[in-house]
Amino acid sequence: MSARRKRRAGKAPDAPTRERLLAAAREVLQRGGYATASVVAIAECAGLSTGALYRHFDSKAELFVEVFRVAAAGELDALNTAATRAESYAERLEAVVSAYAKRALHNRRLAWALVHEPVDPLVDAERLVYRRNYCRAMAALLRRGIAAGEFPEQNAELTAAALVGIIAETLVGPLSPVGGTATSEAEIVASLLRICRRAVGARDVPALREVERREGGPR
Repeated sequence: MSARRKRRAGKAPDAPTRERLLAAAREVLQRGGYATASVVAIAECAGLSTGALYRHFDSKAELFVEVFRVAAAGELDALNTAATRAESYAERLEAVVSAYAKRALHNRRLAWALVHEPVDPLVDAERLVYRRNYCRAMAALLRRGIAAGEFPEQNAELTAAALVGIIAETLVGPLSPVGGTATSEAEIVASLLRICRRAVGARDVPALREVERREGGPR
């Protein structure tokens, strides 16, 4: 009988144990990525048996789907919070891009595991859900900026998808545990801000001008 059928047949597993397993899986990912994230390693990190893990999750893939889902929800909340701290839509766009990049660069191994590392198809499908939600939020911001006259007329959905792709590809090298990069975090973020501003046709933004001043002027 699968763990899911057992849960239907008997008492539901306790939430604290489930949360311990999720926290342990995230910690193991942060230390070494999916390559080291075995069921045994996760159970040991949580101080539980592998049997306890399987009483809460049908498989390791199901566990990591939940880990990604929780992490993705936290990321979207953080980006929404960053956007509310800026006044203009151009500044909100840059706040979102900057927050995403900085959060990833501050925890590179975990970000690589969650976003780029080869994973089980179930986890990859959850990544696509997050990417679609990220694109929708970006497109909504662009539409409001267009309506306010801060961005020129354009297909907000296509531009949003392009921006999300630009951000992801720009961070692949810096996040990779084997690629390495000599580029500073400040330069990576400043370059992303310039590229995204130009991509949407945004007017000059004070926040970006300050970044460029600190980095030695526009490039």
